[in-house]
Amino acid sequence: MCADLWSFALSTYARPGVESTCLRLQEHGTDVCLLLCAAWLEQRGVALEPGRVHALQQLARPWRAQVIEPLRQLRTQWRALAQQDESLAQLRERVKSLELDAERQLLARLETLALEWPTGVKGHQPWLEGLAAEDAANLDHDALQQLRVMVSGT
Repeated sequence: MCADLWSFALSTYARPGVESTCLRLQEHGTDVCLLLCAAWLEQRGVALEPGRVHALQQLARPWRAQVIEPLRQLRTQWRALAQQDESLAQLRERVKSLELDAERQLLARLETLALEWPTGVKGHQPWLEGLAAEDAANLDHDALQQLRVMVSGT
């Protein structure tokens, strides 16, 4: 078990199929950082409470909207042009690195908030569904279930 959320996220993302499933969920507007945090909270046995779900969502929403998404949009916007322009390709890689740094900062903030909560609760705590509920209208439920299955072995 990974003690910190960043290590957990890296090891989880490296599992077969997780990256493509997360990208599929992200394309539907789901916050993958929140999902990785949810899986980490499930693994740690943190009790799911509506106030906790709300606190995590409130923390993540502005960072995602003001920091992560603009970087992602710029990186995506440059994809085609960067294939023909080496200088732009290098800048795009730097933007990609900044996007990853921004996600790491968000995960650190989520972890700081969640570390206050007691661990070791017995029984399944459905954090994945709880934190994905905000995106329920666009949520790819099959991908979320696939993610649950792939993460359950971490």
